[in-house]
Amino acid sequence: MTAVIKFQNLTLGYDRLPAVQELDAEVQEGSLTAVVGPNGAGKSTLLKGVTGALSPLDGGILIDGFRRDEIAYLPQQSQIDGSFPISVIDLVAMGLWHEIGAFGRLSRKFRVRVDAAIAAVGLTGLEKRTIGSLSGGQMQRALFARLLLQDARLVLLDEPFAAIDAKTMADLIDLIKRWHSEGRTILAVLHDYATVGTHFPLTMMLARELVAHGPTAQVLTAENQFRARQMCEACAGTPHVCGKSAA
Repeated sequence: MTAVIKFQNLTLGYDRLPAVQELDAEVQEGSLTAVVGPNGAGKSTLLKGVTGALSPLDGGILIDGFRRDEIAYLPQQSQIDGSFPISVIDLVAMGLWHEIGAFGRLSRKFRVRVDAAIAAVGLTGLEKRTIGSLSGGQMQRALFARLLLQDARLVLLDEPFAAIDAKTMADLIDLIKRWHSEGRTILAVLHDYATVGTHFPLTMMLARELVAHGPTAQVLTAENQFRARQMCEACAGTPHVCGKSAA
């Protein structure tokens, strides 16, 4: 398999304070990978680095073969302003921005595609609802419909199953598996190890530094989980780079 993302001695952080340190790893084309670790491990920070929203403090991220419009990013729901006066159809249609532009008209051809995406996630009939009136599960379905329209080859998901019902979670897992079967590359930040073990063949475990990366059964060991907690606790509240001795 071809490596499409290469993390090369990567350090990411905020105000010069590292959240991900000295990461060397590769993500293979067409892979389905969970990114796990304790709170404060740098998981969400890593996805922001891949999107280009956060520049490395040191090292680099090499993305091979993808244009920026071929990368789709799902942020955590907590980062989305639900009070913004926008309808479900308008939110989903934002997935077409690279085709019609920020102010493009939603022609009949594009409306058909939007309606199909909304139907695919089970939200038909809610098109005119404002996003602030949606439940957590409905909002996540709408965000996945927007991803469907982006038709991206690289999909980044930050806590896609947080605060949603079991039925929505099952439906969205099925959608992720469909993307995987189509050869798309998927990185998903997750916190539930049972879900990871059941549905994600590969896992990257972080604790600011890389703990383990590979087949999920080999990564989600009790030993690795304990080591990750130790590493994050050793770094908690420290403004400096945590050395390897923190392991």
